[in-house]
Amino acid sequence: MSNPKTILITGVSSGFGRALAQVALARHYRVVGTVRNTPAKIAFEALHANNAFAYELDVTHFADIDAVISDAEARIGPIDVLVNNAGYGHEGVMEESSLEDMRRQFDVNVFGAVAMIKALLPLMRQRRRGHIINITSMGGFITLPGISYYCGSKFALEGISETLSKELAPFNIHVTAVAPGSFRTDWAGRSMVRSARSIPDYDALFDPIRQAREEKSGKQSGDPIKAAHAMLALIENQSPPTHLLLGSDALNLVRQKLAALSQEIDQWENVTRSTDSGSLSDL
Repeated sequence: MSNPKTILITGVSSGFGRALAQVALARHYRVVGTVRNTPAKIAFEALHANNAFAYELDVTHFADIDAVISDAEARIGPIDVLVNNAGYGHEGVMEESSLEDMRRQFDVNVFGAVAMIKALLPLMRQRRRGHIINITSMGGFITLPGISYYCGSKFALEGISETLSKELAPFNIHVTAVAPGSFRTDWAGRSMVRSARSIPDYDALFDPIRQAREEKSGKQSGDPIKAAHAMLALIENQSPPTHLLLGSDALNLVRQKLAALSQEIDQWENVTRSTDSGSLSDL
């Protein structure tokens, strides 16, 4: 690549972030990655002598983000692509999960991503180019019992991404929400925060779901390296989509959700229309 792009990826120590960084470096991109500690910084920069740059940053430490962006642009050059990958999954029945658990989930998955965007966006807007990729989840479209906080955070990031894509279109800045299905990452393993069980009424519903998720961890059908190649194809496309699903399971489950939603809308159409001014309600 004669003029490689510079990609900033949050959370490059593992999972999608690490896979994307490795594939991008192999294709001569410059990659700026955020990590949580010094050993992770050293390990990441060892991936490539010239094109791998790491910063220690917790995306929930919002006051630190501007300095990282400024230093990266001064040292390395303009950041062409921001990939908001840092995040984690919270698992727990909502009644059993604290509000503090929810705040932490949204701080990382939503507020951290938005803070990164807000720090970099003025520079992209001035240059009239850029691409923002937010890693969401099929959990931003479909839901399962026991991950209400996680799904809530991903639904929020999907909505923010789609709205932002309309706001930034006049400036030649693309926004894409990438929604993976089940992949062989640490999401359901060491990266997941799990609330303790306390209410027996939920045992029959939730215990089998938790057990199945734990047993499936590391054996999912999705390949993170193939996801990385898909995301690079997205980055290299001149007209990237606003939403991109990754994985056949995500595709099938989201299509089922859309079909069920369409059926429900049709079933309740008369009630929906009955609220218009001048309509006659059959209720």
